Amino acid sequence: MGRILVTGAAGFIGSHLVDRLLELGHEVTGLDCFTDYYSRDLKQRNLDRALSHGRFRFFEGDLLRSNLDEIVGGVDKVAHLAGEPGVRASWGERFPVYLERNVQATQRLLEATSRVRPKQFVLASSSSVYGADNGGPAAEDDPRRPASPYGLSKLAAEELVGLYEREHAVPATVLRYFTVYGPRQRPEMALSRFISLAGRGELVEVFGDGTQSREMTYISDVVDATVAALEAKPEGAARVYNVGGGTRTTVVELVELVGEMMGERVEIRHAPPAHGDVRSTWADLERAARELGYRPRVSLEEGVEEQVRWALAECARRRTPSIV
Repeated sequence: MGRILVTGAAGFIGSHLVDRLLELGHEVTGLDCFTDYYSRDLKQRNLDRALSHGRFRFFEGDLLRSNLDEIVGGVDKVAHLAGEPGVRASWGERFPVYLERNVQATQRLLEATSRVRPKQFVLASSSSVYGADNGGPAAEDDPRRPASPYGLSKLAAEELVGLYEREHAVPATVLRYFTVYGPRQRPEMALSRFISLAGRGELVEVFGDGTQSREMTYISDVVDATVAALEAKPEGAARVYNVGGGTRTTVVELVELVGEMMGERVEIRHAPPAHGDVRSTWADLERAARELGYRPRVSLEEGVEEQVRWALAECARRRTPSIV
């Protein structure tokens, strides 16, 4: 079994990856700085299971300031999931935050990694590097035309990974995640918002006309792909893979599905389109299937039902007084 570093370990995807790696028998080091993008309490709860595990150690620290030689020196592989998320928030005065957390932090981690020669470095990137699809599924070699500063920052991180692979022989893989959902999803993400608002009987705000299409990927499928990438043996140039769910839906259809799963009639309120929100995302998964053996297994209906079930359980838990 390997020794694996997961950055962003307390986040939505990172915490699920940590849990899976521990289940598989690996020794896992988690690093997270608990940024203020959303509640620290939520992120700490994400790690409840891992923190009680004997093969997990956790560092609270910022990639820009931590002693990365000490942290990276004790692992065989790196899964770099830390970063600043959010398309809409990346415009305007917050862009320097995206440069720091998505670009500079990645460069600093790659520097430390290049000195210890790990077996694998996996970068979590995003479908946002493509911008809108061209009416068909986006393949990994298609042009990248980000429609937001966030997408640009993720593309810059990808380029850094390629640079360190070429010049410092860091064995690397880039995974472009397409709209990840499931239990622990960040509260500002669309599906989380829809479930929360519907549960309170409030109008669900939808940006634009709601006909935007999204490739939806359930969290366990994303973890499957990430584990496969960590286990792969890179040869030559850094490889890039799309990680999608094989299912596309419109925003309005997603709201309707939430209502169906919750047994609620959900009313929609339309808001102006948001800058950087593309009309459609669509993943070509052929390369990931061929080279990683990746095939999404969770249908949209199954995944949404599971997230609704988790969200309702969380709501009930918060309303239950603690017993001391």
